[in-house]
Amino acid sequence: MKAEEIRKLTLEEINKKVVECKDELFRLRMKQSNGMLRETHQINELRKNIARLKTVANEKMNGGN
Repeated sequence: MKAEEIRKLTLEEINKKVVECKDELFRLRMKQSNGMLRETHQINELRKNIARLKTVANEKMNGGN
């Protein structure tokens, strides 16, 4: 998910996406610990998406665009 797409969302939608991404990240980590995760790059992508979501949420809360 790109920052441009995230900026179009409302603050509530962003927070909902953060919760969804964290839930998915937990599932991927569990798969990895069981040795069933083949595409380990998904973990890093999700972590970066969560960071992007939180960054845009902070911008919106602080009066940014």
